[in-house]
Amino acid sequence: MLPYAEARRKVVEAVSTRCPAPRREVVALHRALGRILAGEVRADRDYPPFDRSTRDGFAVRAADLATLPVTLQIIAEIKAGDTFSGEVRAGQCAQIMTGAAVPAGADAVVMIEHTRPSGASVVMERKVAPGENIVPRGSESKAGKILLQPGARLGYAELALLGQVGCADVNVYRRPRVAILSTGDEVVEVGQQPGPFQIRNSNTVSLAAQVELAGGEPVPLPNAPDEATKLRALIERGLEDDILVLSGGVSMGKYDLVETVLRDMGAEFFFDAVAIRPGKPAVFGTCNGKFVFGLPGNPVSTMVTFELFVVPAIDMLNGAAPRPLPFFKAKLAAPVKQKATLTHFLPANVEWSTGEPVVKELPWQGSGDIVALAQANCYLVVPETRLESAAGDWVDVLPRRGVL
Repeated sequence: MLPYAEARRKVVEAVSTRCPAPRREVVALHRALGRILAGEVRADRDYPPFDRSTRDGFAVRAADLATLPVTLQIIAEIKAGDTFSGEVRAGQCAQIMTGAAVPAGADAVVMIEHTRPSGASVVMERKVAPGENIVPRGSESKAGKILLQPGARLGYAELALLGQVGCADVNVYRRPRVAILSTGDEVVEVGQQPGPFQIRNSNTVSLAAQVELAGGEPVPLPNAPDEATKLRALIERGLEDDILVLSGGVSMGKYDLVETVLRDMGAEFFFDAVAIRPGKPAVFGTCNGKFVFGLPGNPVSTMVTFELFVVPAIDMLNGAAPRPLPFFKAKLAAPVKQKATLTHFLPANVEWSTGEPVVKELPWQGSGDIVALAQANCYLVVPETRLESAAGDWVDVLPRRGVL
C-alpha cells in the first residue's frame, strides 16, 4: 500500500514513459478554452503597434512644462483608432483619449485632471516626465517574438492573446478520450426507478464531469454487472479509448472482479492500494497498451481518487505537464481527530470572512455520502503523520475542482 504522493508519482512516471505522442487538431478560437496549444504562437507585429496613451488628457512635450503654469495651444483631438499625421511642436499639445496613438513630437501625456482647458488652449498645472502615461511601441512584445509555447493551457488571457495576434484557428492537441465504466449489480441507470436495495449510477455522472473539468473527452459506457464475461467485454470496449476508468469492483469481496479480469487480460499493475481514506482500494495499470484506473465504487472515494491519480494522466495525454495538486493552508475552525494511520481527505468548507482562510470539516457519513460532498467546497487533508489537530492549527486544504 503506497502513500498517495508515491502512487501519484507512479502514474506520472508510467504515463511519461509510455504515453504516445498526442495527436493534433485545429479548432476555432472560440472553442479553444482549456485546450493545450500544439504549436508556438508569435507576435505578428509590435505590441503595442504605436506609442499608446494610458490616460485621457493632453499629449505634450515634457520640456514645455518646465515652468508652471503654462498655456499650450490645442492643435488636435485624437481618440483611439484615429490617424493624426501632424506633429506637436513647442507650445502645442493634442487632446488625447486612452488607447490612442501619441502624435509625433509629443513625449508625455498630462492627465486631464491636472489641466484647465479654455477654448483652443489649455493651462497645464503639473509637470510630467518624458514617457509618462505612455506605453512605448513594442514594449509588450516585438514582432516575431514567441508569445506562447506548445504545451500552454489556454485560459481566457491566452485566448485574448491569440485573438490579438489574429489567430482565428488554433493548433491544439486532441483531448484524450476517457472511457468510464461503472460496475455492480446494485447499480441502475439514472432515469430508472431503483429497487429497495439498488442505487442509481451517479459515479458515471460525476466521472464524466471530472473528465471534462480535467480537459478530457468522457466516453460513458453501460454499467457492467458482477459477471466476468460481461465485465471483460465492456473492459475490451473501454480499452479502445486512451484511458479506461472503472468505478467499483476493486475491493476484496467475492464479486469484486475488476483486478481478476484485468489480470486475465494481461494487465500490468503499478499499485492496487493507496494509504488514503476515502479511496484506499485504488488500482492503476496498463492493459493492451492503454492506461487503466480502477477506482473504489463509493462516490466520494471515486471523486477523490480521480482527482489525485487520473487528472495528471489526462494532463499528460493532453500534451501538457501534470498540474500539481493545488494545496493551500487554512486555519482549523474546530479540532480534527482521525484514528486510521492513513492520509484523510475530508469534505470541508473554507471561507475568508475573518480575512484569512478558515476551514471546517463537515459532518459526513463516510465515502458514500454525496450529500455532504455537494455541500463542501474543498477537502481538509489530514496527513497520516498528524492525525490530531487543534482549532487554530494551520492545515492543508485541497480545493474541489470546479467549485473553489
